[in-house]
Amino acid sequence: MVLLGPFFMKRVGVNTRFLLNDKMEGFGWYTFETISRLVKLHPDISFFFFFDRPYDSKFIFAKNVTPVVLYPPARHPILFKIWYDFVVTRALKKYKIDLFISPDGYVSLRTNVPQLAVIHDLNFEHFPDDLPANASRYLRKYFPLFAAKANHILTVSEFSKNDIITTYGIQQDKITVAYNGAAECFKPVSENLIEQTKKKYTSNHSYFLFVGALHPRKNIKRLLEAFDLFKTKTGSTTKLLIVGEDYYWSNAMKLAWDNLAYRDEVIFTGHLEINELVNVYGAAKGLAFVSYFEGFGIPIVEAMKCACPVIVAQDTACHEIAGDAALLCDPYSVDSICEGLEKLDSDQTLRLQLIGKGLNRAESFSWDTTANQMSKLVTKLSS
Repeated sequence: MVLLGPFFMKRVGVNTRFLLNDKMEGFGWYTFETISRLVKLHPDISFFFFFDRPYDSKFIFAKNVTPVVLYPPARHPILFKIWYDFVVTRALKKYKIDLFISPDGYVSLRTNVPQLAVIHDLNFEHFPDDLPANASRYLRKYFPLFAAKANHILTVSEFSKNDIITTYGIQQDKITVAYNGAAECFKPVSENLIEQTKKKYTSNHSYFLFVGALHPRKNIKRLLEAFDLFKTKTGSTTKLLIVGEDYYWSNAMKLAWDNLAYRDEVIFTGHLEINELVNVYGAAKGLAFVSYFEGFGIPIVEAMKCACPVIVAQDTACHEIAGDAALLCDPYSVDSICEGLEKLDSDQTLRLQLIGKGLNRAESFSWDTTANQMSKLVTKLSS
């Protein structure tokens, strides 16, 4: 440790490999929102950010942060093992780290340094075929070891906590739940911005919205089929806007797309910058977030903060997060999803009720609260 006046300054290492300029997705935003607050809550701690590629200076959040680039870039199962078990292990020793925080749940199996792992969910245990084979095998082999090795686990919902306990046999007192938040920029938008956004993306038509990685567990296949059925039954001019990166477009998703009768009514935007995403939420008729497996579901909260009514799946963590502020559907039933779309499209009174409940519900989720809960664990584990 470094001697600083009469005090010893603790040293905390953080896995920051998902802080990627202009490419931020789930793990990246979680890292950004929690760790940017954590370093400011602890000016008494020296933080070492471990990147796996060149970094943007905007991610060095305070003067008590030292950036370190550790090669090779860890974006493949073989490189995961090399990076965490060898490269990170050496860095923990070299920089005399007292605690290692890993926001994506991966930890070093070859160190005795205390580790705090954030495990968001175990989707790969329940739906292994929803991932490329190599990644699926790696996650199912190593995450039980990561969960056992970590000194403490932070997770994002009671659903995920119970799943980790049941699936891996972890003691409940080793797991802390800290809900995710949503960025402060998510808020209702003006009527003028609503009209501009609809003009930009859907030629002035109303639209349903999906936000997330294009991944099988996000249930894109059934959402597309439900939208097709909705268009056939109602003749509505409402379109479907899909926002997100093409993570893993499965054969089932491809087949659903190929068979879509109203393909021209579906618009893919790819990744959107956060300020544009706010506009897209704010102008939407509703968010259709019907994943059949979620550990939390940040788009649910983002939509609610933007006064966008929400349809969510009744399963896993979605109902826990949405409470009574969303329409529930059976994620395995195209008819059930379609029914939700019909209600949002035609019932303005219902939409206004959901918007009001959603704005209130969203106040329960704050990144400040998340970071404060992480801060308590950092103090405990690094002492």
